[in-house]
Amino acid sequence: MAAQQEWVSIGQRVREARLAANLSQDELGRRLGLDRTMVAKIEAGTRRIDAVELIGLGQALDLPIDYFLRERPAVLSRRSGLLDEDATDASRGSFRLEAALVSWLHDVRQVQSFGVLTVGAILGYPEAADSEAAAQSAAGWLRGRLGSGNEPIESLVKACQEAGLLVAVADLPGDGASVRDDDLAVAVVSRRGDPGRRRSTAAHELGHLVLGDEYSSDLGVHTSRAARESVIDAFAAEFLLPSTVITAGGFSRDVLVRLASTYRTSWSLAVRQAVRAGVLDQGEAAGWLPLTPTRSELLDTTGWTPQPDLEWIRVPPAYAHAVLEARRRHLITTTRAVELMRGQIAETDLPPLDEDVAP
Repeated sequence: MAAQQEWVSIGQRVREARLAANLSQDELGRRLGLDRTMVAKIEAGTRRIDAVELIGLGQALDLPIDYFLRERPAVLSRRSGLLDEDATDASRGSFRLEAALVSWLHDVRQVQSFGVLTVGAILGYPEAADSEAAAQSAAGWLRGRLGSGNEPIESLVKACQEAGLLVAVADLPGDGASVRDDDLAVAVVSRRGDPGRRRSTAAHELGHLVLGDEYSSDLGVHTSRAARESVIDAFAAEFLLPSTVITAGGFSRDVLVRLASTYRTSWSLAVRQAVRAGVLDQGEAAGWLPLTPTRSELLDTTGWTPQPDLEWIRVPPAYAHAVLEARRRHLITTTRAVELMRGQIAETDLPPLDEDVAP
């Protein structure tokens, strides 16, 4: 009975993956060389899948094989929900982001199992954060723990790693998602948004972890989803651009442009932080939002254009080092090392192994 239920679960994952790929049963069957009725039986859990067909499914649906074999974690910061035949592009995108998140979790676990990756303790805020003001205090607390003070955070990937969250960048639609699995927390962030949005997304997922709202805290139990997201947004904005920086001196649009550039935030986030800092009211903010700084303004204000974050760097530095170490010890192949690095490097970027070097 347990074995049968397992095949039913696998079939459900196949169905969701097919719907996420926007394929009919007939179209998937043609890709696999199977009749439509066979695909229907696989999805119903009444027909088992052999290893060759499993590989074919992964290729046809652009998903890792282990996606079909493993249960999804119980708690995700973004859950796509069950897909149906009327799935929207947004729900299909959420599904693929969630699948990438689960795959990333499994990859980190594998690298951990080699004994080459040590992940620091998760920094959880010790107090309840059930309001925007409390979330801002939590962001200041985390900055203090990371030794950032009120300075700009140059790399969100590294900052998240130091807080116990391993972030991978995925070339997928959507924003981001995160999951905590016992002592391990991971997140994926889409690289398709602009740099400011990517940093906001990473900080947002970090907020889910630090405040613990999606996992067990009172915040997750007693407030609505929209209220929780508002609190997390306040944490992310304060973490990226502390409101005390905005009130430190005279305030003007030129000052806010300089801060948005220096702290590498979107203009909308900078304006929202100015409201939270009390130097703009809501009416004034509505007039400022359309006045997005041009590239020439950024150059004239700070002398440099904000460098894209969470774009070229695809994985955390500790994880990248661990993958290279695992390859050096012959724990993984070169091909697998490239896969684990998620597009960060190609085989030609890797140094030769000892036996590849002529004496």
